[in-house]
Amino acid sequence: MRIAVTGAITTDRVLTVAGRLTDGAALGRGTAAVRAETLRTRRGGAGANIAAGLGRLALRPLLAGAVGKDFADYGRSLLSCGVDLELVRVSEELDTASAVEIRDAEDARLRLSYEGAQPESRRITLLPAARRIGGLGLVVVAAGDVEAMVRHTEECRRLGIPFAADPGDRLSRLTRRQARELVDGARYAFTDEFDVPLLRELTGWDEAELLGRVGTWVVTRGLRGVAIVRHGRPAARVEAVRAEQEGDPSGTSEAFRAGFVAGAVWGWCAERGAQLGCALAAAALESPDAQGYPLVRERLTARIRCAYGPEAAEQIAAKLPS
Repeated sequence: MRIAVTGAITTDRVLTVAGRLTDGAALGRGTAAVRAETLRTRRGGAGANIAAGLGRLALRPLLAGAVGKDFADYGRSLLSCGVDLELVRVSEELDTASAVEIRDAEDARLRLSYEGAQPESRRITLLPAARRIGGLGLVVVAAGDVEAMVRHTEECRRLGIPFAADPGDRLSRLTRRQARELVDGARYAFTDEFDVPLLRELTGWDEAELLGRVGTWVVTRGLRGVAIVRHGRPAARVEAVRAEQEGDPSGTSEAFRAGFVAGAVWGWCAERGAQLGCALAAAALESPDAQGYPLVRERLTARIRCAYGPEAAEQIAAKLPS
């Protein structure tokens, strides 16, 4: 079963400054130049991060998103992860979406975003690729351009392709109609636990009605793991895998989704997929790279065995690339 992932493809630059953003010292109180202590460039975007995770699990996902004329190096990196770029649209005029994030000594953050070529993802259609490869088994509609997210969801319904709704940080931008369009009929819906009340408010549906409209609702709960909720069944809870050290949380949610979706492709129960997802999220949390976190089979299997037992470790290890 081939998977397509739609969503943002971005390049972020993270600067750390001395002082506190709230007192103005870190930004120099209006001075023309402010000295950054560190600068780190990070490739990311929800769609690209999920696709990279799936690619590193040898599932060769198709990534659908719009990028700019500066995408060549980033594209080579994604190809090396095993991502199929057939559905990536390259703008002839604009640059790839990017953000500059300024952090202070207390980890307060100021984020400046540039959408660049991202709105051109509205022009992407999944049909040609689906026909070429004999159909798509699942489309993950991750956070990106909102209009493109709605269009991709509508196309999945029209073509009868199962889809997963993952609005992420775009949830607060949605209208009621858009929120309903994105989740209604989804095989899987992903939200953070803090977004659950917002999703209910936006759709106007209570939990019972939401569960009647999605197959499986996966609610991530940070260091407390994951809740898996399905209509007419008790909620299942999967504990998080403890990280050996906590680093940058950017990319951890996408690493989890890659593991969960891989489990769905391999025919596992939702709980087993969540276990792999939690293990990948812990690896991502320990790494400064949202796409290149360590994926060493022996180490990952040992962590899964410790967290979930030998049966889980054996089943998951059988599918991990050596």
